[in-house]
Amino acid sequence: MYCHQCEQAAKGVACTVTGVCGKQPETAALQDNLLQGLRGLAYYANEARKQGKKDLQIDKFMLAGLFAIVTNVDFDPKHLEELIARCYNMEKKAMDLAGTSCCGIGKLVSGIKEAFKPGVPADAKDWKPTSDLIKQGESYSIEHLHADPDVRSAIEILIYGLKGMAAYAHHAMILGKTDDEVFAFFHRALAATCDPNLGLMDFVNLAMECGKVNLTVMGMLNEANIGHYGKPEPTMVNTGTRKGKGILVSGHDLKMLEEVLKQSEGKGINVYTHGEMLPAHGYPGLKKYKHLAGNFGGAWQDQAKEFPEFSGAIIFNTNCIQRPADSYKDRLFTWDCVAWPGVRHLEGWDFSEVIDKALACPDLPEAPGKEIMVGFGHDAVLGVADKVIEAVKAGAVKHFFLIGGCDGAKPGRNYYTEFAEKVPKDCVILTLACGKYRFNKLDFGDIGGIPRLLDVGQCNDAYSAIQIAIALAGAFECGVNDLPLSLILSWYEQKAVVILLTLLHLGIKNIKLGPTLPAFVSPNVLNYLVENFNIAPISTPDADLKEILG
Repeated sequence: MYCHQCEQAAKGVACTVTGVCGKQPETAALQDNLLQGLRGLAYYANEARKQGKKDLQIDKFMLAGLFAIVTNVDFDPKHLEELIARCYNMEKKAMDLAGTSCCGIGKLVSGIKEAFKPGVPADAKDWKPTSDLIKQGESYSIEHLHADPDVRSAIEILIYGLKGMAAYAHHAMILGKTDDEVFAFFHRALAATCDPNLGLMDFVNLAMECGKVNLTVMGMLNEANIGHYGKPEPTMVNTGTRKGKGILVSGHDLKMLEEVLKQSEGKGINVYTHGEMLPAHGYPGLKKYKHLAGNFGGAWQDQAKEFPEFSGAIIFNTNCIQRPADSYKDRLFTWDCVAWPGVRHLEGWDFSEVIDKALACPDLPEAPGKEIMVGFGHDAVLGVADKVIEAVKAGAVKHFFLIGGCDGAKPGRNYYTEFAEKVPKDCVILTLACGKYRFNKLDFGDIGGIPRLLDVGQCNDAYSAIQIAIALAGAFECGVNDLPLSLILSWYEQKAVVILLTLLHLGIKNIKLGPTLPAFVSPNVLNYLVENFNIAPISTPDADLKEILG
């Protein structure tokens, strides 16, 4: 096992015995095996597309396969083995489209072994599942991608970006939004990792292109969400519980939440959001359900201590699952790409089992909680842009801080709470993703009626934050980097990686990133990012605020 794709990599280097996330070595090997298969599938799908041939089933599977190997998504060996089998079937279909009848075309590429470390198994283009999928996967560790550490680092950044983008594209696809050029990029970019003739800047450029394509994907998802549920609007959300039966929905997928709300309506069950589902309360098409009762708990890493206190049924619809405790495992469900061994997994759109379990569980208590406000998407913020611009010109608002991103359990993340608390009262804070749970229950007040804390939404709603920044830059006739705006970001997994690539694609500089820098970024690649974008690690709130504000 060798995994360093998330911020909590053991000792800041890599998890080599067992994952800090709870991933076992066998699971890691199966995930590495699936990635190898997806690389081979991408190669043949890309070759077929060069001939004008494509298959929507292959395109959709690529998204599901990449999403499954994002951190904290699929921990179930049985489920991963099924995905590997499906991947091979898709690969054979892609090979037929490309005009090859059997594995082995990779052998026609001269000199292919020279680019890789000695002892590395057959190239991804020759991938075929064996009878021992775990042993096979152990030979495909990410550290063997390329002999040159800088090229390997750039390849990893690209692969992790593709994983994160696959998650967003998958959500958009569920709501009926797809883009053939996006599918084509997934295949072309992942196929490039099979090409020994490509060098460092080839993969750096592909990673930057990944950021560009992700802007399209996040725009698609934003359009899909608004098209189905309306534009988010400022909404107060209660963080307590109502007396009665309950279902807790954790993850990111709005369509799945909608189905749970529809199917549980009129059954005496209250539905609560958790984690990244909190922004759902801002959508008119979801908050119209009277039994959407509020938000329970905080960020994903607190579920082990919070879920035992929720007496109802719990279901995960995407990533961020942790090892469940026995006290709630029997009322826990997973759906679609997320899975955990021994937990009931659901496919499709029938949530009757979750509803039946909720009805059989004890009532939740009547426990009113603090109310917090969500729903400040770009449409809501730009709707009062004239007030914001006037406040800046009048000197009432001196600076904007975007403080957000992934939360996590590793020490050092209290920095973001302290930073938000110390932001001067003449500054506005934008936030998004689960990093906001570090401070979203604090009272920041307002500036002339403009709330000082604006919750933009989920991690993918970085799209909204970008649109706000672009609109402000237009209003002040300057570039985004010239705005009184600073980005203080926290990262945990691959969706944060692809959002960072999008920001870099847009030329946004001076980002503060933490709590630690990615272990998969080599010193030379990091130097490139510093020289070209002035990316810097966080230090202390006082020092960083002094540097930013002078």
